[in-house]
Amino acid sequence: MKINVQSDLQHLAQDAFSAGGALAGIGSLAKETLGDRVYGELRALLMAGKLAPGEKLSLRKVAEAIDVSMMPVREAVNRLAADGALEVLPGRAVRVPIMSLGQFHELTRIRLVLEGFAAEEAARNASEADIVAMAEAEHVFRAAAEADPPKSTEAVTANHQLHATLYRAAGMPTLFEMIERLWLRAGPVINLDMRNDVERLKGGSAVQAHAALLAALRVRDGAGARRAIEADISAAAAHIARTGGLADD
Repeated sequence: MKINVQSDLQHLAQDAFSAGGALAGIGSLAKETLGDRVYGELRALLMAGKLAPGEKLSLRKVAEAIDVSMMPVREAVNRLAADGALEVLPGRAVRVPIMSLGQFHELTRIRLVLEGFAAEEAARNASEADIVAMAEAEHVFRAAAEADPPKSTEAVTANHQLHATLYRAAGMPTLFEMIERLWLRAGPVINLDMRNDVERLKGGSAVQAHAALLAALRVRDGAGARRAIEADISAAAAHIARTGGLADD
């Protein structure tokens, strides 16, 4: 078979020119769109328990609070609805989903598997800077939990920082994304409960679990880290199931 090298090179050059021209037409993209910004703000509110299950959102008020138009707000809400973190009701009303006890138990079982695995991986892969950051968050959480009365807002923030740093330290971005989506759905229940029920903080189970977690991470004990995070999740879930007022199935 005869190969026409010159012809092939000409075709390649034409293809490259065509592709380059098409790509050049795209232009530079903003690193963060307004929709991304609104999505991030609403995600943070949900994971911090600042939006309660069943609470309705006014898209107009969200737009006014963040000083954007309605379009990026609708874009963010649609993304969060796809994540299962918000639901769009008839008449385009939007609310935080009401979670049943059965749904909460299901989420908890999935969290135990994924977050336990992430903790085990983090024990192997976390950098010293990661462990220092978690220790700092643990110190803030402990001080907030042991204050009289407990400082629930500070405790919620520090708790999320500790967990997020741990799961990111596992070095598995897909796993981290999966866990974040679970937190989006569970956060309004978990963290709202922590904000409203100071007895949960006074009980000290989270303080003990966090201390055990850090001790395991420092000696690279994956099994110990998994047990600590499973104990943390299980104790919080049991308390919420008893007192959280979740809907019947």
